[in-house]
Amino acid sequence: MRALIQRVHRVSVTVDAHCVGEIEHGLLAYIGLGHDDNLQSAQRMIDKILTYRIFDNDDDPAKFGKLDKNVQQVGGGLLLVSQFTLMAKTDKGRRPDFGRAMAPYAAQALFEQLVNYAKNQHPNVATGEFGADMQVASINDGPLNFLLEV
Repeated sequence: MRALIQRVHRVSVTVDAHCVGEIEHGLLAYIGLGHDDNLQSAQRMIDKILTYRIFDNDDDPAKFGKLDKNVQQVGGGLLLVSQFTLMAKTDKGRRPDFGRAMAPYAAQALFEQLVNYAKNQHPNVATGEFGADMQVASINDGPLNFLLEV
């Protein structure tokens, strides 16, 4: 499983001209699910995302400007978007190979479990729409982007 996380000022996801999810100040997380992923790896990924320290610590002068707080500590939101392209193999040729991505029917069920777990762990979680043509509008903060794997 891979997650590309971005620190954002705000982000929204639109499907067919309707906003399906949005947050202010927090993290946008694109989630890629692979063949071997399961509920345990999904829970580990959410735990890692929620505790990954990529927010400034402005409270402590000794730590000013250091990435010392996580999204929970700053009261930020989390927007989760399923993104099978993160599992692409890109080391050869000029066309991505999506053979490592989980099949859509299994990925949708696991993504729903991942979202439910996230909502149980954090009060401000939004999502895109699985399998839809989504338009993601974000204002990145930093920008800070990290690729996480579990």
